[in-house]
Amino acid sequence: MRKRRPAQGAVPALTIGHGTFSLAMLPLLPKLRATGSTSTLPSATVLVIPAYREAGRVGSVIREVQRLALDLDVLVVDDGSPDGTAAEAASAGAMVVRHPFNLGYGSALHTGYCFAVRRGYQRLLQMDADGQHEAAMLPRLIAGLDGGADVVLGSRYLDGAPPPSSFARRLGTRLFAWIASSWLRKPVTDPTSGFQGLSRRALESVANDGFPEDYPDTDVLVEHHRRGLCVAEVPVRMHPRRGGLSMHRGARIAYYGYKMLLTLLLLPVRRPSPLRERDTVARCS
Repeated sequence: MRKRRPAQGAVPALTIGHGTFSLAMLPLLPKLRATGSTSTLPSATVLVIPAYREAGRVGSVIREVQRLALDLDVLVVDDGSPDGTAAEAASAGAMVVRHPFNLGYGSALHTGYCFAVRRGYQRLLQMDADGQHEAAMLPRLIAGLDGGADVVLGSRYLDGAPPPSSFARRLGTRLFAWIASSWLRKPVTDPTSGFQGLSRRALESVANDGFPEDYPDTDVLVEHHRRGLCVAEVPVRMHPRRGGLSMHRGARIAYYGYKMLLTLLLLPVRRPSPLRERDTVARCS
């Protein structure tokens, strides 16, 4: 099914809680707090959870995070889900930003990054909404950021046996791990991990118009390194997803490999678009 595009010149709408806003209004929105916070001051850390068709799972993921009593806000970016993902996330106490239609995993992350930059958060954590990432591992990402890293990857290959995956997925992970390790000149075991922590420096680096809209993985790690950011890995536990469909399935695996290899080959010559002022979408003046 093809993605619907807005009319030329139109600004996509977002829904936060029970209100609908345009992307152009995002800088004007008040600082929102996740329901259930005990502090009256905004947290310096936000947890971004991109979600698409995750009703029945996203609520339990949010509650698992809340039970840890970490000093952070929770933001769910609903990527145009046709089910009750947004309502379930809001009922569980998270802030919710909703795309009017499906834009892709990378676009959902990018919306979270832009929200965090504009709201002044000093660091960002991200995890999936399908239960694959164990909430109890979040302190390990925080510890990595506290230790001076700009980008902290949660690696499923450094803490026991990883959850089962297809042969093609394992082969692709090994290939891109080798590529990432070669670029970064240090071992990288899980370059496709979406369980990450970002410092303010890293957050400002990814909040730009060139961020991938579909599969932000190894190419983004290489860009972090090229911009002088410190990338580190920490061991985490992951589990099989609790339901729904993986974005890495069927023919999409082949497309992912092709697209990622092509992107990595073009990185040395890639330049920002000359047709738009730098970061006009991602930032506000």
